[in-house]
Amino acid sequence: MTKPKCANIFIGYDDRERVAVNVLTNSIQANSSIPVQIGQIRLEQIEDIYSRSHDPLQSTDFSFSRFLVPYLMNYQGWALFIDADMLCLGDISELWGMRDHQKAVQVVKHKHNCKPGKKFQGMPQTPYKRKNWSSVMLFQCNKCQMLSPEFVNTATGLQLHQFNWINDSEIGELPEEWNVLVDVQSIPPKPKILHYTLGGPWFNDFHHNAAGDVWLSSLKDLNYPFNHSSLSTTDNLKSNENN
Repeated sequence: MTKPKCANIFIGYDDRERVAVNVLTNSIQANSSIPVQIGQIRLEQIEDIYSRSHDPLQSTDFSFSRFLVPYLMNYQGWALFIDADMLCLGDISELWGMRDHQKAVQVVKHKHNCKPGKKFQGMPQTPYKRKNWSSVMLFQCNKCQMLSPEFVNTATGLQLHQFNWINDSEIGELPEEWNVLVDVQSIPPKPKILHYTLGGPWFNDFHHNAAGDVWLSSLKDLNYPFNHSSLSTTDNLKSNENN
């Protein structure tokens, strides 16, 4: 596939994770070899199309609004949705180069069998089939026209997150390293995206989770002179595993 000219990315936004969004944005841009356009899914900016009431089981403001990405792209081209609680260590052009024109959406197909309980800041941890598949979604927008504002506003959470809005044959698979679940699975030698799904070090109750030092190092890059090596290296991960 020809190297793309630009990648379109939407990050889910929640006020509690404002700093995480900024660190993620910087990590994507710092490691990308192609231009990247990054937008945020902010509820106050989509009030005219998103009218869904808050669900007591949703843990972030973007739990359901994420599925509006194809609509926001006017059902044209490709777009990547990514949760706020992530850190990009890989070149996003590699992920963008995996676009499969036979698929409507591509995801990392985790087998995350969690138990009901709590995660960051006491938010509910809800088990369901295909959990975390929707945290990184590469959309071919013209094949996702069923994701209209009407449908996103009225569908059940399970209909959306279990991908019941599409045939299984149209769900492509991304390599696991593009959505590594921190504190849930083993961290591979060269992760591309770290997903702090249970909570990240920007929360007071998650200062000592696995790979937290990697995120804190990236936060430091926003406050000090830029040092690209701290974003592209996995030395911190190896050091964390040895502790």
